[in-house]
Amino acid sequence: MSEQSTVRSVTYDLLRSLGLTTVFGNPGSTEQPFLQEFPEDFTYVLGLQEASVIAMADTFAQVTGRPALVNLHSSAGMGNAMGNLVAAYHGNTPLILTSGQQHRELVIGEPYLGNREATELPKPWVKWSYEPARAEDVPEAFLRAYATALQPPAGPVYLSVPMDDWKRPLSGFTRTRTVSVRVAPDPERLRGFAERISASRRPALVFGPEVDRAGGWDAAVALAEKLRATVYGAPLLDRASFPEDHPLFAGPLGMSVKTIGDRLTGHDLVVVIGGEVFRYYPYVPGPYLPEGTELLHITGNPDVAASARVGDSLLGDPRAAIELLLETVTEGSARPAPQPMPRPRELPPAPNRPMTPPEVYATLSSVRPADAVIVNESTSTMAQQIEWLPTNRTGSFFATASGGIGWGTPAAVGVALGDRDRGVRRPVVGLIGDGSFQYSVQAVYTAAQHRLPIVYVVMHNQEYSILKSFAVLEETPGVPGLDLPGLDIASVARGFGCRAVDVETAGDLEREFKSALTADTTTVIVVATQPQKAML
Repeated sequence: MSEQSTVRSVTYDLLRSLGLTTVFGNPGSTEQPFLQEFPEDFTYVLGLQEASVIAMADTFAQVTGRPALVNLHSSAGMGNAMGNLVAAYHGNTPLILTSGQQHRELVIGEPYLGNREATELPKPWVKWSYEPARAEDVPEAFLRAYATALQPPAGPVYLSVPMDDWKRPLSGFTRTRTVSVRVAPDPERLRGFAERISASRRPALVFGPEVDRAGGWDAAVALAEKLRATVYGAPLLDRASFPEDHPLFAGPLGMSVKTIGDRLTGHDLVVVIGGEVFRYYPYVPGPYLPEGTELLHITGNPDVAASARVGDSLLGDPRAAIELLLETVTEGSARPAPQPMPRPRELPPAPNRPMTPPEVYATLSSVRPADAVIVNESTSTMAQQIEWLPTNRTGSFFATASGGIGWGTPAAVGVALGDRDRGVRRPVVGLIGDGSFQYSVQAVYTAAQHRLPIVYVVMHNQEYSILKSFAVLEETPGVPGLDLPGLDIASVARGFGCRAVDVETAGDLEREFKSALTADTTTVIVVATQPQKAML
């Protein structure tokens, strides 16, 4: 046995063989035995707070199509990361999270920086959580973590590794293996679904984020066109799976039980593919489906199928299911053509100061490059974004899969790093609310250090507009802490190394956005805007 061969060296060899050579993290003392003499063929992406680290790794994994490795600091770092771990879990992102446990000799005495009940802390937001019983088991634990993270439904996993394990001698680990990442739907049940779809008089399609993640964008368009079916945007979507400027697209479905039920009135059949039935918030009572409407549900996630309040479900890879449906459903040319979504795109007769969100989006629509990616965390203006900046390409829209904020700013970093990793250069536009920006403002440091082509457009309305909209709907007046006066966002962004400007007019926004596209660094454009009542 070589004197140099240790658990650490064997694990790094395994990670190389799996293609996991990018590590996202914020180094802590219990992680230094793993990170020491960091290999030159690996890349370490430093985030200044663990929640930001998770969001960066989340979109990096989504863009590259392979798991991302995240190294966190004991229980404190894992605790910081939990908010965005929820988003990664709901978004089915394959992440391998690791953190350092204290020295095995000390653990029984509850030492300082010990990770008490380490495997319990990240639950229920991981698929698997494990601390190896022996140092020799660390490499195999990584291999199982890799397989578990990738197998459908994909998602985060967690490993706690005692800090003294890394230096233990180990001769090697050669048992590599591969796993399936797609599960075919039951053909008999799928045929039954196809018959019901073909017999429908006025079907509606709802394509959820699983479709785009599975590479099913083109197949979804083909299915909608063959059926001549109305397509709605999934509620609270985190990936767009259908072109929002397509004639069959009828706009967002809504968020509440009542709104969704009202929108689906007149359809005899609703087919939800690759999403939940449905993501609801807030609670506004109403029928889950209109009278006389049936629902079919196809998803690769058994928990999502089980939690649906209505409908008949089918488990299977969404892309595979759509492609099989294309072969079996009857062409729908005899159906009446769906009414296209009205796109009023109304602007005020004279420019406002501060600008309204539609004015901001109208300006961006004239200068957005065709290949730009949008990362949205301006929660009160998402309806206006769809209206003015529709997603029309696969893999070009990202939002949080959970209800927390503080995901979008670092997520834009992960998208840009993922593009760079796969040799693609395209502008990344982060549409961020001023409240959301404060949750993870330190993420722009990573963007600036890597000189990423990100343009953040921060809408500065000096309040949590989405919460004020909820307060009206939920009849909860007098909620404190919803105003945000006194924020100098541009100065903070400059302090982290970004190019940053304040703008007040459409002309200024257009000029600065164009300049940002050619800048060799990350730009933060802060736009003074009027509060926008969210469309709930």
